[in-house]
Amino acid sequence: MKSIFFSVLQRVGRSFMLPIALLPAAGLMLGIGASFTNETTIISYGLQSFLGEGTLLHVFLTIMKNAGSVIFSNLPILFAIGVAMGMAKQEKEVAAISGAVGFFIMHSTIHALLELKELLKEGALPNGSLGDAVGIQTLQMGVFGGVIVGLGVAALHNRYYRIELPAILSFFGGSRFVPIITAFVYLFIGILMFYIWPTIQNGILLLGQLVNKSGYAGTFIYGFIERALIPFGLHHVFYMPFWQTGVGGTAMIDGNLVTGAQNIFFAQLASPNTTEFSVEATRFMAGKFPFYLFGIPGAALAIYRTAKPQNRNMVLGLLLSATLTAILTGITEPIEFSFLFAGPLLYVIHCIYAGFSFMLCHIFDVGVGQTFSGSLIDFILFGVLQGNNKTHWINVILIGLPMFPLYYFTFSFLIKKFNFKTPGRESDNEETKLYTKKDVENIKKIKQKNNSNQSINILKGLGGKQNITYIDCCATRLRVSVHDNQLVDKEILKSTGAKGIIINGQGVQVIYGPHVTVIKSHLEEYIAAL
Repeated sequence: MKSIFFSVLQRVGRSFMLPIALLPAAGLMLGIGASFTNETTIISYGLQSFLGEGTLLHVFLTIMKNAGSVIFSNLPILFAIGVAMGMAKQEKEVAAISGAVGFFIMHSTIHALLELKELLKEGALPNGSLGDAVGIQTLQMGVFGGVIVGLGVAALHNRYYRIELPAILSFFGGSRFVPIITAFVYLFIGILMFYIWPTIQNGILLLGQLVNKSGYAGTFIYGFIERALIPFGLHHVFYMPFWQTGVGGTAMIDGNLVTGAQNIFFAQLASPNTTEFSVEATRFMAGKFPFYLFGIPGAALAIYRTAKPQNRNMVLGLLLSATLTAILTGITEPIEFSFLFAGPLLYVIHCIYAGFSFMLCHIFDVGVGQTFSGSLIDFILFGVLQGNNKTHWINVILIGLPMFPLYYFTFSFLIKKFNFKTPGRESDNEETKLYTKKDVENIKKIKQKNNSNQSINILKGLGGKQNITYIDCCATRLRVSVHDNQLVDKEILKSTGAKGIIINGQGVQVIYGPHVTVIKSHLEEYIAAL
């Protein structure tokens, strides 16, 4: 049961990646648009002639702000479509449209029942019970509503997309049957949700109150757990309720009730009436910036300095590249996996420091939000450009500066004391796992010439085509479900460039890095050709 639970959770977490991947682009548009149409900012910097109301730039930036805002306003249906598509085994486009169908049907059913029961009148339900889903007045379900639809539709799709109906109904067979069965099933799920969701909603709000009442200790625990789940690929499952539901708090913004930490931040960002961002919301986001921008580079420097002198030039190139990736994009896994498998104790320390980073940002009222991760781009857009009075972004630097030497000296001491085989410290007969930029370019050329060889070895390492039941990927990992994990050969997979392999029951994660999407595409093409 444990292994099945892990396998399902990793697939759910991976399916979140598609809608989450939209957030940086939407956040960029909203961040730039809101920053440079803010009247206080325009007056403070004397930009009335360029950005004042009525100018061409002001019109364009206002459009940009609204375009970004609409993504955050409609995340529930995007999750319904994205999760359904992400968890579908085949014919994902059919699952996607079925996700939209299920979402519309469920919320329309709830709206009809609310209307019939005369519960749409003001005061008929507790404040905050109602919400808007793509123009349908319904129960406030937020992203949970989208996830409920996405998971259910994926289950229906995987069961029925190959169904064969009697000859007279054969036109409606196969994948065409999926949106049909989805419509009927979510009619009844809508009825069910009408009766049980208010109880679930109260439970979510009570959990959110418990988290908020736990204060700084709760923020530390949140930061520690979020980082500790990275190796298992389950961190998306953990933080999403805080970011997108009442677990992360509620707030009234411009007369509208907003739930979820990230939703609160971006609603405040879009509001001209915001004078200071809610720290109770950003406590679940701001803590990433100090250790992303300062701690991770300190760890990388420690790994470089403790490498054998003859190997330092070899590891410098990719360490530098991985560190810049972490700072500029917020993808920290290339650095984290470089010490996770070599010295697990280092990762435990890393999780503790991450917890303290979150807690200190909460203590010092840092109000900087984020779209996807704690990158320098997000820090500038949602911290610096919003002004210190709103975000207290300077405190991020004051917290982060000591984290650089803290990471550096802690990692240096532990690597030397326990002789952890971090990159550049391997035995003479072992190959160093990080390469110079020139080596990486050569590897890319080889892969471009013969991608099929890598796919052949990956398939062999996974136990062959018949052993694989499901293939997908997230930001850095190939995620595979297999019949028999005993057939998985870690050594063969490592020879394909894998930085690490995690096996839990039928779930297998092969960590390659940000280029994993290309590897997945080549592998799927190779399997399809067999």
